[in-house]
Amino acid sequence: MLKRNLIMTLIAGFILSTYGNAQGGEEPTTIRLVFEGGELVVALEDNAASRDLLSMLPLTLTFEDYNGTEKIAYPPRKLNLGDAPDRCDPEEGSFTYYAPWGNLAIFYRDFRESHGLVPLGNIVSGTEALSRMEGSFSARLEKVN
Repeated sequence: MLKRNLIMTLIAGFILSTYGNAQGGEEPTTIRLVFEGGELVVALEDNAASRDLLSMLPLTLTFEDYNGTEKIAYPPRKLNLGDAPDRCDPEEGSFTYYAPWGNLAIFYRDFRESHGLVPLGNIVSGTEALSRMEGSFSARLEKVN
């Protein structure tokens, strides 16, 4: 398991360094969601909502499937939206916050543009492990860099 985690971290680092160079050389802040069936690595956008989520980490949340499209969980409080966009068109791998309900939403399938859906970041590894999770499950969210 330790070897697998090391390999996943190295792969994620390579992807993130490549992504960072395309965005002007700055690496995005990354978080990891660790759960029984695997782990996700997410590159966060730089907006008030993602920074507010970061201020709560580490955090353990219970996720559940919603509409066969996304996994949702409720952080302990609503996020400060500040300068964050108030809508997005989520694709597979989108890490978002649905402001009207106050929940995180991680998309493992494409969905339509939605008002109130705030983009927080994108999954860089682990989407397939997330889509296999059934029922409710706990995940620990922690900052990587």
